[in-house]
Amino acid sequence: MSMNLPDTPEHPANAYWSESLETTIKRLETSVQGLQSDEAARRLERIGKNSLDAHVQMTPLRLFLAQFKSPIVLILLFATGVSAFVQDWTDALIILAIVLGSAVLSFAQEFSATGAVAKLTAQVNIKTRVLRDGQAASIPVEDVVPGDVVLLSAGALIPADGVLIEAKDLFVNQAALTGETFPVEKTPGVVAAGASLSERTNCVLMGTSVRSGSGKALIVQTGARTAYGQIAKRLTLRPPETEFERGIRKLGYLLTEVMLVMVVAIFALNVFFQKPVLDSLLFSVALAVGLTPQLLPAVINVTLAKGSQRMAQRGVIVRRLASIENFGSMDMLCTDKTGTITAGVVRMDYAYDVQGNDSPDVRRAAWLNAHFQSGIANPLDEAIVASVQETAADAVKIDEIPYDFTRKRLSVVVEEHGRRTLICKGALEKVLEVCTQIAVGDGQTDLSEPQMQEIHARYAAWSAQGYRVLSIAQKEVTPQESYTKDDEGALVLIGFLLFFDPPKSGVKETLARLKTLGVSLKIITGDNKLAARHTAEAIGLADPVILTGAEIEQLRDEALWISAERTDIFAEVDPNEKERIILALKKMGHVVGYMGDGINDAPSLHSADVGVSVENAVDVAREAADFVLLRQDLDVLADGIIEGRKTFANTLKYVFMAVSANFGNMFSVAGASLFLPYLPLLPKQILLMNFLTDFPEMTVAGDNVDDVYVQKAHRWDVNFIRRFMLIFGPLSSVFDYATFAVLLWWLKLPEAAFQTGWFLESVFSAALVVFVVRTRLPFLRSRPSRALLFATFFTLAVALALPYSPIAPVLGLTPLPAQILVLLSGIVVTYVIAAELLKHWFYQHFHDKD
Repeated sequence: MSMNLPDTPEHPANAYWSESLETTIKRLETSVQGLQSDEAARRLERIGKNSLDAHVQMTPLRLFLAQFKSPIVLILLFATGVSAFVQDWTDALIILAIVLGSAVLSFAQEFSATGAVAKLTAQVNIKTRVLRDGQAASIPVEDVVPGDVVLLSAGALIPADGVLIEAKDLFVNQAALTGETFPVEKTPGVVAAGASLSERTNCVLMGTSVRSGSGKALIVQTGARTAYGQIAKRLTLRPPETEFERGIRKLGYLLTEVMLVMVVAIFALNVFFQKPVLDSLLFSVALAVGLTPQLLPAVINVTLAKGSQRMAQRGVIVRRLASIENFGSMDMLCTDKTGTITAGVVRMDYAYDVQGNDSPDVRRAAWLNAHFQSGIANPLDEAIVASVQETAADAVKIDEIPYDFTRKRLSVVVEEHGRRTLICKGALEKVLEVCTQIAVGDGQTDLSEPQMQEIHARYAAWSAQGYRVLSIAQKEVTPQESYTKDDEGALVLIGFLLFFDPPKSGVKETLARLKTLGVSLKIITGDNKLAARHTAEAIGLADPVILTGAEIEQLRDEALWISAERTDIFAEVDPNEKERIILALKKMGHVVGYMGDGINDAPSLHSADVGVSVENAVDVAREAADFVLLRQDLDVLADGIIEGRKTFANTLKYVFMAVSANFGNMFSVAGASLFLPYLPLLPKQILLMNFLTDFPEMTVAGDNVDDVYVQKAHRWDVNFIRRFMLIFGPLSSVFDYATFAVLLWWLKLPEAAFQTGWFLESVFSAALVVFVVRTRLPFLRSRPSRALLFATFFTLAVALALPYSPIAPVLGLTPLPAQILVLLSGIVVTYVIAAELLKHWFYQHFHDKD
C-alpha cells in the first residue's frame, strides 16, 4: 500500500492533485464513505499521530531522566566524577546524593503538575468530523489518517492535506501557508503535477481553515509529511516568545554572566594563593551551583501548571502555559457584546412585513431559510427555528448560497408545490443592494427613494430600542443545476426580523469588578451603532464614545492609535478593522486581550497579547486562542485574571528569593575564601546548603498572594529584578561578614566550628528572609501558605540537627555551644528586620512595570 509517501511542496513524491479521484481512492484503499474504525486504528498505529512533531509520550522515567539535562546538574556530576577519580569517595557520594535528592524533588513536583495540565488541555483539544463506518463522527485531529474522508464546513480547521471529493461554494483561508490575502475558492477536479501550493485548487491543506461553504475531502498526507509540516520542519517554526519567556531568558543570561565571571576569578585567585587545586575546583563548582537558580525551570513549570489547575477550577482552560503572565498583565479587554455583555440567549421577537405589520409569510420564509441552511450554527438561525412551529412539509431544499463576510447574507433555494423560490436573509444594507422591489399586500412594487427612507427610519427606530434587525427578500427562480451568488439579484424585499438579546443580569457589577482590577473594556461589534449604544446605556456606560467601521476606514493608523484608546464601543466593524483596533491599542502600550468565538475572530485572537475563546467556539477560533473559557462569562474571565496574577506573583517570588539571600551568601563565601587560610565552606556544605534552601522554595507555587497585589496588572521587568538583586544581595553579604567577624575574630573558632557556624547562619538567613521578600506588605501582615511554613521550619530543624547527628563528621560539621547558637540567632533576626526595613524603602522608591 502506497500511503503517506514522503513529500515536499516543491518535489512531491506523489502528485495526488494531478491524478483522478478514483485513482487516489484506489491507491489509498478507501472509499468516499471513509474508513472502517478498525482499519483507521491500524493505520494510526502504523503511520503515527497527525501532528507536526512526532510527540514522544513523557513517561515517568523520561521525565525523571530529563532532570539530569540541566547544565548545573551536569557540572555537579562532573564534580562527582572528579572526587571519585581522586578517590575522595565521601565527597563523591555526598554530591551524588544531593544531585539525586534535587532530581527527585523536581520530578515529584513536575510529574504531578504535568499530568494535571495534560488532562485539562485534553478538554479543549481540537476535533474534526470524519466519516467512519459510513457515519459522521467527531475525532481528535491527531487521529486523522490517510484514507479518512473529512467533512468541511465554515469555521473548520483543515486537519491534514487532502483532495476534494465534493465542494459547495467552498472558500478556504490559506494565508498562513501561501500568503494569499483573500480566501480562495476550492473545487474538485485535477490540476497539473507541477502546480504550486496556491495553484492546487482541488486540494485542502493542513494549517488552513474554511471561511465559508462546505465540502468533503479525502485525506492523503498527515503530520510532518503535509506541505505545512515540510515548511515547518525547514523553518523550525516556533510560537512567538512572550514577554514572560523573554524576561526569563534575559534573567538567565544575566545570572550566567555573573556566575561565570565570579567562578573563574575565584578559582584562579584560590590557586594563585596556593590553595589545593582540587579543593579550589570543587569550591568553584559549588559556588556556580549556589549562584545559579537551578530550580528556576522546574519552579516556573510547576507554578504555571498549578496556576493553570486553579484557573481551570474557575472555568478557564490554559492552552499555552507561557501566556498566563500576559493574562495577568492584561489591562484592556476587547470583546463582542453577544454572550459576554448580553445574555447570549437570542430570541426572535417580531417578523414584520415592509409596512411594519406582523407577517406569518415573513416568519415562514425566515424559517425555511434558517431550517435549510447548512453553514455554521449561529444564535440567530436557532432563534428563528425555535420561534416558528413549522414542518418542512412539501418543501425541498434544492441549493444554498452560503454566508460570507463580504456579502453578509445567505440564500437557500427551496422547491415547494412545484415552484422554486430563492430566499435571502442578511444585514439590511446588504440585502437592499440586491433588491429592486418591495412586497405590498399581495403584490409588489418598485423600490423608490421615499420607500428607502421609510425603511431606514424604521430600522433606526428599532435599532435604538436595542433590536438587531435582519431583512428577508425572495424571488421565484427557474430550475437549473445549481445557483450562485450571481443569482442574488432583482429580489423582492418582503420584511424584517427583529431579535433581542437582553443584558446579562449582574453585568454592571462584573464590569465594575474588572475596573477595580485595572482592566478597561472595549466592545467591538458588527451591530449598528444605535443598537450598540442602547446596550451600552443599559449596562451603565453613560455617554459612550462610539466609533463606526466606516469612520475607522477614514483614519490613518497614527490617528487610530489615539482614537482607539478613547473609544468605548466600536460598531459596524469587519474582521480587518477588529485587527487594526487591537494593534492600535497595543501601539499605545497596553496589554490587550481579545475574546471571540467566530470564524472572523481568528486574526484578532492571533494579534492580541491574550487570545480568549469559549468551549463552543468554532475550531479556528479555539486553535488561535491562548485560553478557553468553559462558560462565556466575564465573571469567569475576571477570576482567571486574578489567578493569572497570582501565578505570575509566585514565579517572581522565587526569582526574588534566588537573587537576595542565596546570591548574597555566595558572594560572601567567595570573598571570604580570599582572606582565610582555609575554605569558608566546604564544597559539599555549599551544595547541601543550596539543597536545603531550595526545598521550601519549591512550595512557592502554591503560596498565598496578597489581595492588594492582584488589584493591578504587573509586567515582567528585568531592570526591576536587577535593582532588587543589587540592593538585597549586598544586605545579605553585610550580615554574612558580620557572622565572619564574630566567629573568626571575636570567638576565634577553629576551621570546622567556623564552617558549621557560617553554614547554619546561611541556611537560617536564606530560609527566613523568604517571608520578607514574598510580600510587599509588612511580612507579619501577609499569611504564607501552610506548605511554605512547614517546609521552611522543617528545613531549619534539619539544618540545626545536622551538626549533632552521626553524619556530622562526614559533612565537615561539628556541634556548637548554645551561646554561639544564640549569637547566630541574634544576627539572623537582625538581618530579617533589616531586610524588612530595606523592603519598605525599596518599594517606596522603585516600581515595576504596570
